[in-house]
Amino acid sequence: MSPVVSPAPGQAPQRLRHRRSVRRLTTGQLADFRAAVAAVQTISDDRGFQFWAGIHGLPLPISCTHHSELFLPWHRAYLYLFEKALQDQVPGVTLPWWDWTKEHAEGIPASYTKRRAENKRNPLYDSPIQPGGRERPSQKRTTRVPGPPGQLPSAGQVEAVLANRDFLTFQTQLESIHDGVHVWVGGTMESIATAAYDPIFWAHHAMIDRLWYLWQLRHPGAGVPPRLLDRALAPFPMTVRDTLEVTGLGYDYAASTAAAKGPGHG
Repeated sequence: MSPVVSPAPGQAPQRLRHRRSVRRLTTGQLADFRAAVAAVQTISDDRGFQFWAGIHGLPLPISCTHHSELFLPWHRAYLYLFEKALQDQVPGVTLPWWDWTKEHAEGIPASYTKRRAENKRNPLYDSPIQPGGRERPSQKRTTRVPGPPGQLPSAGQVEAVLANRDFLTFQTQLESIHDGVHVWVGGTMESIATAAYDPIFWAHHAMIDRLWYLWQLRHPGAGVPPRLLDRALAPFPMTVRDTLEVTGLGYDYAASTAAAKGPGHG
């Protein structure tokens, strides 16, 4: 895995990449994102989709942190490095987020549910699962079994979580909402071992990361407990401290106004 060089504290990169809502991608932005995902899905080494999906679950060891104090920092590092892998294939692309508070009654975004796009296979519809990543031999590609419309988290539920001033309380409650979306999508997403092989995983977690960012904007005096700041986020060459400022990582959600307008803005 390539080393990560973080900017000095308070020193943001000269140019920020903005992550956008899936619903607000232009035709060109969506085409570029699809091209990047399709490219990494064809790479079999540590630059490829299978490698990055496998870090979260199978093949062993399972590295992701769930129901721990490192849930949000670990997944922020994970998304950041996967996004870098996409940018190596198509410069400038960023991970979009799936705002399930907007799609509360609609479900999975259409850009992820069409089998074909632009007269070719849609790489956001599903993905192969490498042999070592399968929970059973027949599980060769990702699947979804979404729940009934209207059962995704609402803006009101998210707003209540964002109101918490204590980071650990906020994180625990946000992870509970996160878990519910995984279960709602069903299929591959329902299992930690295989979830990251489904392309919708990354849009879901970009939404979770965005909500942490909105929480940071709303509660500037609060934050991660100091005792956690130098904890390593294995297997990534990063610590919790490295994940605290998204602009230091080179991206932004352009959410300064969204923080005042609620989680569904944007």
